[in-house]
Amino acid sequence: MGLAKNFHGHTVELLGEAVITGRYAVGASLPPEPMLCEELGVSRTVVREAVKSLAAKGLIITGPKLGTRVLPSDQWNWFDPDVITWQARAGLTPEFLRDLQDLRRVVEPAAVRLAAERATQADIDEIEAAYAGMKQAVEHGGDYVTFDLRFHNGLLRAAGNRMLTQMSKALGALLRTSFEISTSRKDGPKLSLPLHRAVLDAVIAHDPEGAERAVIRLIDGARKDIEEVLGSRRRLPRLSRPPLQLKAA
Repeated sequence: MGLAKNFHGHTVELLGEAVITGRYAVGASLPPEPMLCEELGVSRTVVREAVKSLAAKGLIITGPKLGTRVLPSDQWNWFDPDVITWQARAGLTPEFLRDLQDLRRVVEPAAVRLAAERATQADIDEIEAAYAGMKQAVEHGGDYVTFDLRFHNGLLRAAGNRMLTQMSKALGALLRTSFEISTSRKDGPKLSLPLHRAVLDAVIAHDPEGAERAVIRLIDGARKDIEEVLGSRRRLPRLSRPPLQLKAA
């Protein structure tokens, strides 16, 4: 059972990445089943299940008269963590990053307002622990990005909304793109640390307006970092690699 699951997962990944990288053009048909079986070294059952998975993610459409055709990217499920991960591996695009910033600007301020109203002590302890990890990485070196993700996911969970908690799975993959860029900028993490502290302090104080203002400052700073990187035409980070490690101060 475990091996069959691995074959399935690997096949979905190979076909998903092939669609996202444009190996199969929009509107084009995927190769026939026997050809895919031979190319991927798997059975027809595995190929069929993989095709079903890709259809569920909005990458392709299947039907008796249609065959199996690639859909345009605006129909892909961008809240599916696999779709985001495959796009990030294929290469971050300016459109992808700007969509991310717009999404953060819409979702996070509202979520943080709710977190300031509803956060339990357990929620606050989790966000405090994430902040402590970020501070440790800035002062002594280490993995800042993972703790930054934990901080923001903690805020989404503290909003006490099941849909926002579910969204954090997809947002996590998206947010990492932003954090990788900010972390690569000189003193980026050091400068953003007090902004994170301001968000956390407002949540602890159960101050929704203060929390919203503080997270907007944080998001707008990240947007500026990303626009500067896009404007400079510097290479964008690849998310298939482990997070960037900070050096000790």
